[in-house]
Amino acid sequence: MNLFQKNEFKETPFLPVSPEEVPPRPPSFPKKPSPKICGSNYPLSIVFIVVNEFCERFSYYGMKAVLTLYFLYFLHWSEDTSTSVYHAFSSLCYFTPILGAAIADSWLGKFKTIIYLSLVYVLGHVIKSMGALPILGGQMLHTVLSMVGLSLIALGTGGIKPCVAAFGGDQFEEKLAEERTRYFSVFYLSINAGSLISTFVTPMLRGDVQCFGKDCYALAFGVPGLLMVIALVVFAMGSKIYRKPPPEGNIVTQVVKCIWFAISNRFKNRSADIPKREHWLDWAAEKYPRQLIMDVKALTRVLFLYIPLPMFWALLDQQGSRWTLQATRMNGNLGFFVLQPDQMQVLNPFLVLIFIPLFDLVIYRLVSKCGINFTSLRKMAVGMILACLAFAVAATVEIKINVKDEENKTTNGMTAMRFVNTLHEEINISLGTDSSLGVEEDYGVSAYRTVQRGEYPAVPCRTKNEDFSLNLGLLDFGAAYLFVITNSTSQGPQAWKMEYIPANKMSIAWQLPQYALVTAGEVMFSVTGLEFSYSQAPSSMKSVLQAAWLLTVAVGNIIVLIVAQFSSLVQWAEFILFSCLLLVVCLIFSIMGHYYVPIKPEDIQGSADKQIPKIQGNMINLETKKTKL
Repeated sequence: MNLFQKNEFKETPFLPVSPEEVPPRPPSFPKKPSPKICGSNYPLSIVFIVVNEFCERFSYYGMKAVLTLYFLYFLHWSEDTSTSVYHAFSSLCYFTPILGAAIADSWLGKFKTIIYLSLVYVLGHVIKSMGALPILGGQMLHTVLSMVGLSLIALGTGGIKPCVAAFGGDQFEEKLAEERTRYFSVFYLSINAGSLISTFVTPMLRGDVQCFGKDCYALAFGVPGLLMVIALVVFAMGSKIYRKPPPEGNIVTQVVKCIWFAISNRFKNRSADIPKREHWLDWAAEKYPRQLIMDVKALTRVLFLYIPLPMFWALLDQQGSRWTLQATRMNGNLGFFVLQPDQMQVLNPFLVLIFIPLFDLVIYRLVSKCGINFTSLRKMAVGMILACLAFAVAATVEIKINVKDEENKTTNGMTAMRFVNTLHEEINISLGTDSSLGVEEDYGVSAYRTVQRGEYPAVPCRTKNEDFSLNLGLLDFGAAYLFVITNSTSQGPQAWKMEYIPANKMSIAWQLPQYALVTAGEVMFSVTGLEFSYSQAPSSMKSVLQAAWLLTVAVGNIIVLIVAQFSSLVQWAEFILFSCLLLVVCLIFSIMGHYYVPIKPEDIQGSADKQIPKIQGNMINLETKKTKL
């Protein structure tokens, strides 16, 4: 009797799938000849993609560089709230790639997904810039616009993240594998170039330009928004020469369904009469192909190693939050150049570009010549240790700031001033902003006004009867000044200067060691970890692995958010806490890595037929009733 005859059963308990059966693949996209860059085998289309990536990364990192200070000084949030929202935004940016990959693989394809989500991205920048205009409503409206804008930006940047690099790879024919490898190197370079330039430029747009009497956050957000518009236009210009593969189905969904079916099938068949299977994923054999199950097995081995990884990202991503806040209480005058607090973040992409060839061409080779087996997992563990040391150094710097500049906490690193007018008429003082500061006559006292650090030799002033200027001298980082305006000399009104909160004494250069250590840790951990993970996963699981890697970054930012909101520790103690937590995680990861046996990708394919049990015997008793023929 045939158990699977159509006339006898409307619903079958299971459907065995033979290893030879392969799910139908969608038709391949047209392989039309693509124009080449003159004198090479590189498709002309990748020029548009690389330029798009440069502009998009400029847009993202430029906006993010000034985000913490925007929360602190424009929205007037506390340092803990500013840190929490910053990391909540960062976390959302690394959750949305799963949505973008699902849309691209299952519905729209990569090209349309990039176009549509880039429009969402641009809209987010527009709303975010509007939220930074002081003349537009009050603080509540600014907060609402900022949150809406950041949500749209997170959806846009995260949604296109898994699509752009892969779409560039699609432009190459299979015979151009070497050129494709070099393309990814150029693509990575464009990411760091965009980040490097934007993290240097946008803090200058914020601090060196005044809008409505304050730092120009609207311009600092608007220029990255303009770059995103350029990114979208450039990408769309190459539409006619792109090779556009159709959606091929979402492998992430297949993996999740396979794992869920294996778990539910095992749960339903707990009877002692049913033979046990070698691996828990073997319980998916009634529904899914053997090769898919073997690929998922290989994937889960790597994902198990991912469990400790979020702690590293929790430390790394604090460069844009806690370390930037630390820089606001330091002196940015380097003698030859004055650094803004948020410009210190430029060290990370700059050092990445230096450290990658340094480690690959010098350090790793020297270690190898010494006879040390410096495996990928050991490199990642050393990267964690370097990040621990970076936060120990950051804690030391924080303690030194507190000892030397204890009084500066009231200024949050800004230069503040107020005036006392001893004249018998009101004075209007222009501090280089669009609005003037009025001081009433007869010992009137002005409100506080914050300005950028610098020399102020001739500040224009006006009374009802005359115009004159005041020499305020150097206004330094973190200091608070009181100026008493008198007219006791023949030279006209003068300003008597008193510094009642001293300027920041710690140079911002003291942050260089912690940036160097954490960037070296990033190169050893991030670059090596992703390369190792790819080598250990089958080719069909690369997109799943990318999504899982980005999720570890998202979870790391959530850890910072939780600690910032609930730890209630002083800053140096919080740095020590993070350093110790990562040290413990590093120990756990080292133990996991010690027992991990690396495998070659071809071993995954070759072992498929050996490890999946054959579907034999009276399989009709398995309780998988939801599976139809």
